[in-house]
Amino acid sequence: MPDYQQALQQLVAGKIGEITIKPENFFAFRKVWTDFPQRNEIVGTAQRGGIIVYQFHESGKH
Repeated sequence: MPDYQQALQQLVAGKIGEITIKPENFFAFRKVWTDFPQRNEIVGTAQRGGIIVYQFHESGKH
């Protein structure tokens, strides 16, 4: 399983553009995401098949 804490930090730092989460990994990701300080700026978009793509949007720049 990926290190979601590190992935979220890379997303916020601009090192990666998005995080793609498959349905079977959603709850593991959600556990890390809910405790992440900037979680309100990490927006998920649902895709087909239960996949969610998360991207970072700075506050006020949605």
